[in-house]
Amino acid sequence: MQCSDTTQSHKYTRNLVDEGNGKFNLMLLCWGPSHTSTIHDHADAHCFMKMLAGSLQEVRFEWPKGEEAETEEGMVEIDRNVLKPNGVCYINDSLGLHRVENASHSEGAVSLHLYCPPFSACQIFDERTGKKMKCPVTFWSKFGKKVENGPPKSAC
Repeated sequence: MQCSDTTQSHKYTRNLVDEGNGKFNLMLLCWGPSHTSTIHDHADAHCFMKMLAGSLQEVRFEWPKGEEAETEEGMVEIDRNVLKPNGVCYINDSLGLHRVENASHSEGAVSLHLYCPPFSACQIFDERTGKKMKCPVTFWSKFGKKVENGPPKSAC
């Protein structure tokens, strides 16, 4: 499986496959070499992920402490897993936050994600400070058609 024609040079792409009558979103994510997500939550949704091609690393973090959770120590890593083809993982907000990254500098990766219920925005976190910011969920394509103008440059 290849996504090279839809993969931006600096950012992985989210491709919406199915909206599940408003009950879930099924997405195909295409990761170029060295692509990584930000540290993020899942807006109280369940996230199921299956590797289809390549390899990704999931890095989990504790939630920052307190309401204004900026910290001098930064985010605390609690787990790290490598996902290979046919590997699966699950996360929800009670398990912490995570970042997904393609550690390969030469190979792409493809993963399938099911989010239940779907969400339109999540929170992203600065690894150095724990500071959070709201971020819209954007798509490179929907139902096999490229979204006009692609995701906004500010999308996470």
